[in-house]
Amino acid sequence: MNMHRKTKLTLYHREEIWRLHHQEKVMITDLAKRFMVSRSTIYVVLRRARLQLFVPMSSTNERYKTIKYGIKRLAKVEKTLEDKLRWQVKKYNNSYPREMVHVETKRLPLLKNETKQQTREYLFVGIDDFSRELYVGIYNDKSQFSAAQFLQDDVLVQCPYMIECVYSDNGREYQGMLEHLFVKSCYTNRINQKFTKPACPRTNGKAERVIRTLMEMWHERELFVNAQDRKLKLKRFINYYNTVKPHKGIQGKTPYEVLDGYFKQNL
Repeated sequence: MNMHRKTKLTLYHREEIWRLHHQEKVMITDLAKRFMVSRSTIYVVLRRARLQLFVPMSSTNERYKTIKYGIKRLAKVEKTLEDKLRWQVKKYNNSYPREMVHVETKRLPLLKNETKQQTREYLFVGIDDFSRELYVGIYNDKSQFSAAQFLQDDVLVQCPYMIECVYSDNGREYQGMLEHLFVKSCYTNRINQKFTKPACPRTNGKAERVIRTLMEMWHERELFVNAQDRKLKLKRFINYYNTVKPHKGIQGKTPYEVLDGYFKQNL
C-alpha cells in the first residue's frame, strides 16, 4: 500500500520512530516501509525528535487559525442562504392574476423546406406568474415593433383586466427610451417594466422554462408544412397548455382552473 509522501504521522508514530531508531537501531529504509512513508519523512521526524518536537507543526496561515476568519466565513454562508431564500420568496410572491407577466424571445429553427438564406421567425412568449396562463406569437423579427405588436395583439387582447408589470431580460426589443415602441406600449397601458440582472437569465426562469416546454412538446413533435401551418399548430398547443395540461407549479391544475378558482373566490 502506498501513501502520500506528505501524510501526517500521529504523536505515537513519531515517538515510536524515534524509539526504534535511537534504541533498537532500526534502519531508515525499514522504518519507512514499516510506517508507509517516504525516507525523507523519516529524516524529518528524527530531526525534529532530537529537538523534542514529536507533534506536527502548526499551520502558519493565520487566516485559518483565528476565530475571526471563522465568523466571517459563517456570515458569508448565511448571507448566501438569505439571498437564495429572499429570491424564492420574491419569485413566488405574486398572489393574483397579471400582477407580473414574464416575457421572452426565442429564434425558431428553420423548417424542412426552408434554406439558410430565408428570414428566421421569432417566438415571443408571455406567461402569467400567478396562473401560468401562456400567451405566444410568432413574428418575422426580434424588433421593438414585433415586441409591441406581441404585447398588444397576443397578450392585452386576451386579458380582461389590467397587467401591472412586465418582466423581461435586457434585450433591445424590450428596453429603450420613451420613444421605444414596446416601452411606449407599456406606458400607454400603465404597465410597469422590470428587468433581469445582466447576464442572469435564470432570474426570468418561468419564461425560460416555458420556452423549453414549447420546443419539446410542440416544435419537436410536430411536422409543419410551412410557416402558416406552424402558427396554426401553435395556437392549438397553447389552447391545450392553458386548458388541459396540468402544471406541477400550480398543484396539478391547469392555468384556466386557477383563474376560474380565483375569480369565483374574489368576485
